[in-house]
Amino acid sequence: MINTRKIVSLIIFMQMLCGWNQLQSQDLHFSQFFNTPLTTNPANTGFIPDADYRLGIQYRNQFSNIMAVPYKTFSFFGDAQVFRNKLENGWLGVGAVVLSDVAGSGSLRSTKIYGSLAYHQMLGNSSLLSAGFNLGYVNKRIDPTALKFPDQFDENLGFFDSKMPTTVVLANTSVNYFDVQAGINYAYFPTEDVYIHGGYSLHHVNKARESFFADKTTTETEIIPMRHIAFVDAMIKVNPAVILNPNIYYTKQTEASEFVAGLNMDYNLSEYGEKQFIAGIYYRSGDAVIPVLGFELSNVRFTFTYDITISSLKDFNGSRGALEFSLIKKGFYKDNQDRQSLCPKF
Repeated sequence: MINTRKIVSLIIFMQMLCGWNQLQSQDLHFSQFFNTPLTTNPANTGFIPDADYRLGIQYRNQFSNIMAVPYKTFSFFGDAQVFRNKLENGWLGVGAVVLSDVAGSGSLRSTKIYGSLAYHQMLGNSSLLSAGFNLGYVNKRIDPTALKFPDQFDENLGFFDSKMPTTVVLANTSVNYFDVQAGINYAYFPTEDVYIHGGYSLHHVNKARESFFADKTTTETEIIPMRHIAFVDAMIKVNPAVILNPNIYYTKQTEASEFVAGLNMDYNLSEYGEKQFIAGIYYRSGDAVIPVLGFELSNVRFTFTYDITISSLKDFNGSRGALEFSLIKKGFYKDNQDRQSLCPKF
């Protein structure tokens, strides 16, 4: 009897190695897209409605119960507003983000480092237009000794034998390239209790080549296809103790797409909002339900999510998809403690 976990792992990694168009359609992603502003849209760089700067880290662990080595993704970012007092009704945003990912037993490791720049211009007193871009350096490397290929399956023994010869030849175990992303955002805040924000971004604008094989002739499947991301979010203060934060997110890359919608609620536990309880629920279309829990203490926000699988994959993983942690710290410059917030505050 063939082990089901090995079959699932095989399918995933054959897609990664033998069908690069499948791999390319699956960029790194987080369920907490609302806590990864720079990778969701570079125009978010320096767009911090209730602070001057922020730092954030995020960790995702996926398929830990069906794979010996689960998918692990780590992100660190920081951004800040500059020249806010020197540009008329506008400012620049500067930032950087580092992404690291380990994908299963094949040890496909990705490291991405991006620098971000955005410009933000006030349009009257109640709206803001932003545009920005990321420029990044990407390294992907793989350990071929950890992989098993279809022609290494021993039908007599019923398992894969890595000692058997294979016709699959990888010329390189590491690839490097530059990556470019660009985006635009619009924010509307007519009152102190209402804030609406939306944007669109285009990733892999330069269509870099990514391949571990020897053939120098670039094929369509080796070109990283452009990825489109659109989002809309809002903050609505419904009473002195509750702020609602609905979010909608859509992304498409070749034939792969993802739609996520949901709501966070911030509940005030102190006089001025120094302590907040966070709860919410999200739905990823056809894939998972994602509950959210967290808290905020003195501008440090911790959020935990768990993907409850509802697709056919639940028969393999018992509905246990992925867990994710996020930690974000916001702050003000010393000479700017009284800056007016553009979004609802407690």
